[in-house]
Amino acid sequence: MTQADQTTFLHTGRRQVLRTLGLLGVGAAVTSCAPGLLGLSSLANLPAPSVDAAVLNFALNLEYLEAAFYLAATGRLAELQGVGGDAEIRLPANFQPVPFASGDVRDFANELATDEVAHVKFLIQTITALGGTPVPRPALDLSGAFDTAARAASAGKIQGFNPFLNDLFFLHGAYIFEDVGVSAYKGASPLINDDRPGGVLEQAAGILAVEGYHAGAIRSMLYDRRNEEAAAGLTVAQVTKAISDFRDLADGLVDKDQGITEPVTRPGDANIVLSDQNAVAYSRLPREVLNIVYLAPGARRGGFFPNGVNGVIR
Repeated sequence: MTQADQTTFLHTGRRQVLRTLGLLGVGAAVTSCAPGLLGLSSLANLPAPSVDAAVLNFALNLEYLEAAFYLAATGRLAELQGVGGDAEIRLPANFQPVPFASGDVRDFANELATDEVAHVKFLIQTITALGGTPVPRPALDLSGAFDTAARAASAGKIQGFNPFLNDLFFLHGAYIFEDVGVSAYKGASPLINDDRPGGVLEQAAGILAVEGYHAGAIRSMLYDRRNEEAAAGLTVAQVTKAISDFRDLADGLVDKDQGITEPVTRPGDANIVLSDQNAVAYSRLPREVLNIVYLAPGARRGGFFPNGVNGVIR
């Protein structure tokens, strides 16, 4: 790919992603994501503890997904057996854990796996303590969903994406999730009622902080390799921007995302820390998060959750 081709890809990325979403059947009309879809009417008549349990159950779905991905990548998927049930986890054909070439990436992947399993178990305990019922683990797709997301983000240039193939692809797979997790916890924080010291809000803020550490470390590792070719003639920086553009389109055409080299305030600088012009993390409401993980605006299921998430917020 020539320099001119790369520039064209970057400048027209969002238009190409929009077109590819339609071609792949990922979303019939991104622009149809009306504001009403961002509502949370299902919580309107619930008492405060039940609202908090519902919000944490929504988060639990996402933690199931992250835990499954990192455990699979590190060859530890058996640790999730029986935790939240035994719903299907779809893996690529002839699946093998990531054959890590870097000991540092391997060790970090194991830390991520351990953290996400801990989040799952902690949320289950907290929801139970609130008098709620933790949602069972939904069916998860760690195979075709990654491929669909990669094809849509790259306007069809990347096909057959497998995040378990090598260190770099693993980091790109993690990149798809972690920034979304940060914005999801921040976006859900106003819905939480228990703001006492040590209460639900404080604990959720603690998980958000950990997810922020995860996202920052992943973005830093990718930034170190920003000029390497990742796939289909695209550099790591170009692929991360394409993924970010895809997330922006999927969550409703509102700019809440950036790649690792496109900061809001100082173009040309590193953009390891994803934030707005005030250096504040972005927020996503549950519907916006679902648009991304379902890979289709307004969808009720699909993408990484073939049967949808479980719980009141779905």
